[in-house]
Amino acid sequence: MLPSKRRAIAYIAGRLSGKNAANVYDYSSSTYYSYTGTVLNTINIYDYTRACYLTGSYSSIYDYETGQFISLTIKGRNFDGYDYQTSSFFTISVSGNSITFYDYQDGSYTKFSM
Repeated sequence: MLPSKRRAIAYIAGRLSGKNAANVYDYSSSTYYSYTGTVLNTINIYDYTRACYLTGSYSSIYDYETGQFISLTIKGRNFDGYDYQTSSFFTISVSGNSITFYDYQDGSYTKFSM
């Protein structure tokens, strides 16, 4: 998954876990990234870095930049997901303000906080 899309999905997972924040901090780039919008039964957020929206339900999120869907399955504070652009799976775990994203496409962990 593209790092920019990974950040947006980590942000959505954090919001779905009850965090109310406008930013996500990406430890791999040592940078805060900003978002605005709602994440409830439906998702409608704007990604300022990519200048695009992500909308839909958590099980079918449409990414306007890539024109592709991402799906999430909620398992408490953990998530399983699939990125249709890269045909790859990922997992996300949320603990407190920490978000850990594992991308099966490249076998890497990325850490975020909200």
